Amino acid sequence: MGVLRDDFLWGGACAANQFEGAWDVDGKGDSVIDHCIGGVFNQQKWITIDIRPDQLYPSHEAIDFYHHYKEDIDLFAEMGFNVFRTSMNWTRIYPTGLEEEPNEAGLAFYDKVFDYCLSKGIQPLITLSHYELPYELVRRYNGWASRELIPLFEKLCYTLFERFHDKVKLWLTFNEINCATAEMGAMYGTSNLQGFEGRRDQLHVSPQIRMQSLHHQFVASAKVVKYAHEHYPDFKMGCMTVYLQTYPATCDPKDQLANQENMRRRVFYTTDVQVRGYYGCWCKRFWEENDVEIQWEPGDAEILLEGKVDFLSFSYYMTNLIGTHDDLKQTEGNIVGGGINPYLKASEWGWQVDPDGLRFALNEMYDRYQVPVMIVENGLGALDEVVVEDGVRRVHDQYRIDYLRTHLEAMKEAVKDGVDLMGYTWWGPIDLVSHGTGEMRKRYGFIYVDKYDDGTGDLSRFKKDSFEYYKKVIASNGEDLD
Repeated sequence: MGVLRDDFLWGGACAANQFEGAWDVDGKGDSVIDHCIGGVFNQQKWITIDIRPDQLYPSHEAIDFYHHYKEDIDLFAEMGFNVFRTSMNWTRIYPTGLEEEPNEAGLAFYDKVFDYCLSKGIQPLITLSHYELPYELVRRYNGWASRELIPLFEKLCYTLFERFHDKVKLWLTFNEINCATAEMGAMYGTSNLQGFEGRRDQLHVSPQIRMQSLHHQFVASAKVVKYAHEHYPDFKMGCMTVYLQTYPATCDPKDQLANQENMRRRVFYTTDVQVRGYYGCWCKRFWEENDVEIQWEPGDAEILLEGKVDFLSFSYYMTNLIGTHDDLKQTEGNIVGGGINPYLKASEWGWQVDPDGLRFALNEMYDRYQVPVMIVENGLGALDEVVVEDGVRRVHDQYRIDYLRTHLEAMKEAVKDGVDLMGYTWWGPIDLVSHGTGEMRKRYGFIYVDKYDDGTGDLSRFKKDSFEYYKKVIASNGEDLD
């Protein structure tokens, strides 16, 4: 008898805006990410109000999954995937978000993708909103700052449910919804970008706007979950958060309290609402101290309670330290920073690698909520060196294999601890555009894609060493990790 359940979900995860490409093909409109110029390590992407013909926008072609989906799904099937997490470009279905009727070409594309996945024994796990808000909704409403987006999101979701209810049974509402608890999330998570042009670290959006935007997303998510439960009882509806694990820097009680506050604000603020159906008791003080006054509409509290999710999913990449002392040295990561942990090593992008933190996170989430849990993103972005051996291109990525093995070992320990774990999907099973910087050279995949930061490359694919390792892991249901 193995550690993991017999129906464990093994696969990989991608985002439409990071790998589909074909940004203006077959009626697709422009999304927030389509306005992002690529950055580099320690320099965030730049967003432009207008799309400039003299600039390179990495998402516009990405790795062109739109025209390579069969080849890529074939490779996923060869690895043994039984689930593939991806998202659906809102602007492929409703180009501006305001149309009354959906774009049939966009729906037809996803029909083909899902049909091909199912023909290979792979079930789709679909994120309904993954950082691809129609840019017209930024221009008109300042993104999720307006309650007007709730019915527009409902329209999108109900269209997708009706079209794909016989092909997709697993759904997530918002990707990493808790990103907007930090200022960085106002660019992608809640898209409070009206009139803004510049780098993410130049964008300053008040807690009032971000928390109100999040409230609108909570209500939208709950309405969609409630609708799904009423109309499609075979659906499993989940939420998705980025698990930003931090530890106290010292045993000073003030560091302990600072870390507790940080975890509440950065992680549990959103999962409490989506899993329990109400805000945490500590939120009132948080709002008062940050000049936040949530505007509630009649019925919102009931909607949140009625729209609780069936399972909880999260991404996990790294951990940091939180402290109150001035001598705490800071990491250099391009997404979230924190104190340097002397017991951990960091990736080339400054992300501290902590397999035990994954076990900790799984236990924290399951202890707190007692609903099934799924790891839907975990991975290592690294510089891969291509070598040619006997005329064949290869990448010997033992570092990625080591990362995967140690995190899977920690995951299995959490299951032994009693966590009800549904599945695991590696982030970026095929190289794609990095969310944080827009780089291609920050590669996560088991599959290499010939595409580079300057936009060149023939888009050919080939397997890295990690491909065969993950294939072996899946075939053994996680028993063979050597």
